[in-house]
Amino acid sequence: MRLLGVDTGGTFTDLVYFNGQSVQTHKELSTPQAPERAIMRGIASLGIDTRGLHIVHGTTVATNALLEGKGARTVFVTNHGFKDLLLIGRQTREELYNLTPREKPTLFEPRLCLESGGRIDPRGDTVLPLPVAEMDALADSIDQLDVEAVAVCLLFSFVDNRFERMLKARLGEGYFVSISSEVLAEYREYERGLATWINSYLGPVMQGYLSRLGEALPDSRLAVMQSDGLTLSTAAAERNAVRLLLSGPAGGLWGSLHTGTSVRCTRLLTFDMGGTSTDVSIIDGEFELTRRGNIAGLPVAVPMLDIHTIGAGGGSIAWVDEGGLLQVGPDSAGASPGPACYGQGGGQPTVTDAHVVLGRLPSSCKLAGNLDLDPAASQSVIARLAQRVSLDPQTCAQGIVRIANEQMAQALRVMSVYRGHDPKDFTLVSFGGAGGLHVCDLAESLHIHQALVPAHTGVLSAFGLLAAPSGKEVSQSRIQLLDECESEELEEVFTRLEHRIASDLKIESA
Repeated sequence: MRLLGVDTGGTFTDLVYFNGQSVQTHKELSTPQAPERAIMRGIASLGIDTRGLHIVHGTTVATNALLEGKGARTVFVTNHGFKDLLLIGRQTREELYNLTPREKPTLFEPRLCLESGGRIDPRGDTVLPLPVAEMDALADSIDQLDVEAVAVCLLFSFVDNRFERMLKARLGEGYFVSISSEVLAEYREYERGLATWINSYLGPVMQGYLSRLGEALPDSRLAVMQSDGLTLSTAAAERNAVRLLLSGPAGGLWGSLHTGTSVRCTRLLTFDMGGTSTDVSIIDGEFELTRRGNIAGLPVAVPMLDIHTIGAGGGSIAWVDEGGLLQVGPDSAGASPGPACYGQGGGQPTVTDAHVVLGRLPSSCKLAGNLDLDPAASQSVIARLAQRVSLDPQTCAQGIVRIANEQMAQALRVMSVYRGHDPKDFTLVSFGGAGGLHVCDLAESLHIHQALVPAHTGVLSAFGLLAAPSGKEVSQSRIQLLDECESEELEEVFTRLEHRIASDLKIESA
């Protein structure tokens, strides 16, 4: 079988091709406005015949759409009296002792939160029916709102979802519709409702992107990485966009585990430094999953790999704050124009430019994407910044690297020390295009005795995609006293879940 792993990042798109005997790798400058263009350019550069090709894709399209607020205009439907569910949230205050707390911007529009009947109680008994006339009136209201998607979350639908299914059948024409009992059939209305809203908010975005990619690769079989480290078909991915929020970083953990296992290292601190951000995680024999993920300030309760991301990468911009202190990130120069040394007109000093000034990237080296290094441009932007902080260019460049190192070291401490792990007991695995430039400094800072830099370190995430298994996770909340719980009842619940997975996988493989 011929395999192609494709990892789309904010700066570069990485490709790893395995033809059954040998491996080819390639890096292409990303095209954030149309990520599929960089993928097709990379495939052309490798000279791959796409007929019968199995492609596994890790993408940041869903993540970026949520972070940038560029999802679909979405209506949220819930029971009467609960339309402010998403706006109220958990009522926790991040600034508890601030008498004038800042109001956080929200993606939810109050006028797009609507109410419906069809309420049941915790036992599944009907409290409020859902007449056809009410569904028709709701559909008419939605038609007047100029929206693309609908998210439905009714109380206790994880016990009985009949009313949610009725609404989906009535509203499904012309809209992307998600119902909470299919997205996350678990108790806690806010988390379930939020996951459903995110799924509808991102669904049309992922549908459009994956459709375009599928049209460009009609004779290939395409799978997409999920946040939990399992892959699924594009058809399923389009319906489960909320499960793709960590699709991009997940491949790197599979690559790290595969590489670590090959040299008998199973306790790993992973450190993926790309052009835009750095992702860190911990592997103690196996991946750690969390249901308390937080993306764009929103709690996301679907299972995902426990990855901590910070805005520090090779393209992170160095700047001076109002107090005259040197800072790095979180803004990035991205792929275009990129760091000044890319020679594409970038005028902001970045971490990569600092390395060029320090001589860690020789002028003779060829950059990924077939770019020639422009040391003079790096010298120019670093010198201008150095003047603002009264330093010489060399010292300023060292300062930029030290600040970036400390940001990443702190992220590694969050995943290790703050959770009771001693970094000395782990091997630091470095990957990503910029990881090798920082791994020794980070290992020294955290007193880690052993660091592992894989052979294909710049494209390890794409390599890891090829090692990831396919799979699907479903869940079901059942609230019951243990002394009233019968094993036969639990067996029935598990059997239903197994049948649901089997049915879904059969449809996807057809």
